[in-house]
Amino acid sequence: MEGLKVSDANLVVYVHPSKSNKVHQAVLNELSTLLFTFSEIFDGVVLAYDVNFLEKCAKVLSGVHPYFGVTLKAKLLLFSPKPNMLLEAKVVKLTQESIHAIVLGFSSAVIADKDIREEFTYRNKHGQGRYISRLHKRHVIKVGTMIRFEVKSFDEEILHVFGSLKLDTTGGIHWLDKNLEDVPQSDRSAKKKRENEGESLILEQNAMVEEPIFLDNAHAKKPKKQRIKEES
Repeated sequence: MEGLKVSDANLVVYVHPSKSNKVHQAVLNELSTLLFTFSEIFDGVVLAYDVNFLEKCAKVLSGVHPYFGVTLKAKLLLFSPKPNMLLEAKVVKLTQESIHAIVLGFSSAVIADKDIREEFTYRNKHGQGRYISRLHKRHVIKVGTMIRFEVKSFDEEILHVFGSLKLDTTGGIHWLDKNLEDVPQSDRSAKKKRENEGESLILEQNAMVEEPIFLDNAHAKKPKKQRIKEES
């Protein structure tokens, strides 16, 4: 699935003196505050991290409160959906006006009826709605179906994806995977191009995180976005 990338980052985490005997745990606790929130610095939602401590001893910072500056390297798994990328999600609700789904178990996605290609028609049978393809009767989208859709936009604040099923390469994943040979060559080429662009984004992101990034839990009450500052 597109929208996922791994970035390497050099970090410095500020630890309160009261945590001096539990520096390792304090650092992990601070990093955990980044999980499932959008980071402007990393340009994505942090899903997971792997940490490598560079120094055995932390550096004491001068000031009223002698915080410890712990230097480390972290490998971050990021969710960073961009327009025209293809994402996968599980359908949780269907109406005549929209399809609602969950991406990676945490991010909601909605596809409005205007963004569903005319091939699909909505039907309600025995109280259960579903979208059925008029061209391929076995291509059915209902609650529980895993779908592949195109990203239109992403709301970073509420982690909400707005999607589209206009492309022939979108729809129920199970049906698409079984009938991939019927997908027009032009659409497959477009998908390949997007995948290559995704690889470029990863390389660019890796190039952007060479300088250390500072995490300071002294500002725990501020919004998470403001708790990460690049070195001046």
